[in-house]
Formats: sequence, structure tokens, C-alpha cells
Amino acid sequence: MLRLWHDLVDLLDLTVAELRARLRGRTAAIIGGAAAVALGAIFLLNRNDDETLAVGSSPRVPVVVARVEKQDFPIVLTGIGNVTALNTAVIRSQVTGLVKSVDFREGQFVKRGDLLAQIDPRTFQAQLEEAKGALGRDLSHLSNAEINLRRYLGLQQQNAIAEQMLANQQAAVLELKNDIVTDKGAIALAQTQLSYTALIAPFDGVTGIRLLDVGNVIQPTNTTGIVVVTQIQPISVLFTLASTDIPRVTAALAQGPVNVAAFSQDDTRRLDTGRLVAVNNQANPSSGTVQLKAIFPNARRQLWPGTFVNIHVTVSVRHDGLTVPLDAVQQGAHGQIVFLVDRNHNAVARNVEVADTQNGVALIGSGLKTNEQIVVRGQYRLVDGAPVKEIPSRFASTVPNSSTASAGMLP
Repeated sequence: MLRLWHDLVDLLDLTVAELRARLRGRTAAIIGGAAAVALGAIFLLNRNDDETLAVGSSPRVPVVVARVEKQDFPIVLTGIGNVTALNTAVIRSQVTGLVKSVDFREGQFVKRGDLLAQIDPRTFQAQLEEAKGALGRDLSHLSNAEINLRRYLGLQQQNAIAEQMLANQQAAVLELKNDIVTDKGAIALAQTQLSYTALIAPFDGVTGIRLLDVGNVIQPTNTTGIVVVTQIQPISVLFTLASTDIPRVTAALAQGPVNVAAFSQDDTRRLDTGRLVAVNNQANPSSGTVQLKAIFPNARRQLWPGTFVNIHVTVSVRHDGLTVPLDAVQQGAHGQIVFLVDRNHNAVARNVEVADTQNGVALIGSGLKTNEQIVVRGQYRLVDGAPVKEIPSRFASTVPNSSTASAGMLP
């Protein structure tokens, strides 16, 4: 304050000297007025500085507080998964023929047995009719041969024919019976070949891009087929977890079904909830991970084959766990800490043990009690014992957080 006083006196001297130099012809009253103004400024500055010192050097820091809550806390393991269809089929033809019609739309949801394409069936229909005709012919021959056999048997009892004639007739009847078996096999084959002319959906799914147009000849050697059908309801996700997490997973499976949730790639939107169905029988030694499989009903068709999702596996639930907002936890010199507010509205630093975190909430293993008040915003300006001023949560935006503190915006 003494230095400020000398600076202002020097300023006053300079002001008076300048006024005298510029206003030599004017009266001394003007000079006296300027001096009075300067002295008044000195008085006001001195008074404001004294008031500032009277307030004290440690003003209360505005903070937002919350209470330690007791609630059920799920223990969740997270991993990255790849959505995979339970069934995928390339619709190929098992016979050679001309594509007569394509009966699906690209991207259409189809049911099992729906007609996807039709191959010209006329050649195969003719083969079926030919096989049926051969069967009718052989049945007629068999009937006639059996009549002759019965007549020969009567004549043989009367010793009217040679035994060789009877034996030849018996062989002819047996041969015709075998021909009938062959004819029935030919009919079955022709019917099967004819059924192959109708390309149908093998399961419920969605069709892909059409790979062959009407008028083209399709044959079994075509590897691309006519379309790919993919089953998406239900659908599976293959994901990995650290091998160290597998004991907890297997323990959870031993207790019953394990719930699995699929989230979007930014991990903000839940896409579906399913169940864990398999844990691979060996780990990947290079990555230290184990592959797992989960099944999702995918009723809203939010999961699509080939996409990546975030997987949350709930292996257990901590009942009546102590929880605080994750923002309240800081890293101190000797571990993680939170700031509490005591009865005198002073900040108290306390070491805590964080057992787990989930969705912005921290599960406290030790260090806190239920209903204790903790600082959730503004704690980056605090030291142990600092006086605080509690701000309602609706004004939380006015209290600096960690990002502003790290950017050097705190006073």
C-alpha cells in the first residue's frame, strides 16, 4: 500500500507540472482542482484496499454437493463384439436350367419356404412323366407274369410242364419286381430334380443383392448363386474378454443365465439385451483374451451382421453398495480421494477405494458412509480445509469442472 501511495504522489506531481506548463495563463484554481481529484482517487483506492484485506484472503469456493447413496450396483465386464448371423446361405441351383422368374426384392424379409426364384421346370417335368410311364409299364408286365406263374404252378402239380419252365417264370416275376423298384427310384429322383427348380428360402431372414437376372442359365457350378439370405432374428455376437475375467464369467454361468447387453459403437445407446451361450474352450495366447458368444432376439433389428458393438456382461450384482458420481473421485498423491463437506462448511479430503465404475457412477469399496456429503463439482479448486459455499445443482454450470481447471480457467 505504501508503494501505491508513492506512485500516486508521483503521478500528482507530474500532473501538476504538466498543467502548469500547458496552462501558464490560467488561474491557480484549475491546478488546485486537478490536485483535489488526484487526492480523492488516492483516498478511494486506499479505502477499497483496506476493505479487501478485511474480508480475508480465503473466500469460500462455490461447489456442488451430493450425498453418498446405497443401491444395487451391477458388476459389468465390457468387450468389443462382432455381430454374426446364426445362419447364412448362398441360394444356388442344384440343377442346370434357365431362370424363369425372380420372386424376391433385394433387402426383403422372407419366411422359410418362400419362393425366391423359379427355374424352367419343363425338362424335369417331362423326366418325371417318363419315369411314371416306365413304372406303369413294368407293373403291367408284372401282373401278366404273376398270372402265368400261377398257371405254371398248377400245371407243374399235374406234371404237365417241365420244372425249368416254372423256374424261368419265377425269375421273370422277380426281375419285374426289381424293375419296379428301379422305376420308383427314378420317379423319386425326377420329383427331386423338379423340386430343385423352385429356389426357396431355407430359413427366416433377409435377402441381399440379386446376383443373377431372369433369362440367364444357372447351374450347380455357379459359386455366386442367385442371392444370399441371412438370418437376423435371432442373431449372435462374438466378442472377447480378458482371460483373467473368465473365472467370474464361468462362476456367473454356474448360477444361471448371464445377461448380456449390446451397445452402439459410441457406447451410449443400448441396442438389445440377450444371454451368454458359450465360452470358447481355449484362450488366445498372443492377446490374452477368450472368445465368447451371445444370442440376441433382435426384435427391433438394431443388430446387423458384420457390424461392431460394445458388449456389457453382467456377472454379478453388489447389493446395497455405496455409490457416488464418478466426477467426485480424484487422483491424489496417495491414491484416489473425494472431498467431503463438514458441519462448518469446510472441505475435507478423504482417501477412498473405488471397487468398480459404471455409467458415470463409482462403487466405493471403502472410505465413505451413507448420506455423507461429497463435492461433485468444483473440487478441483479445493485443498483440505478450504471453506466452501454449496451451490444448488441447477446452477452447476456456473461451477468450473475438471476441463476448465485443466485449461487454466480457474482463478
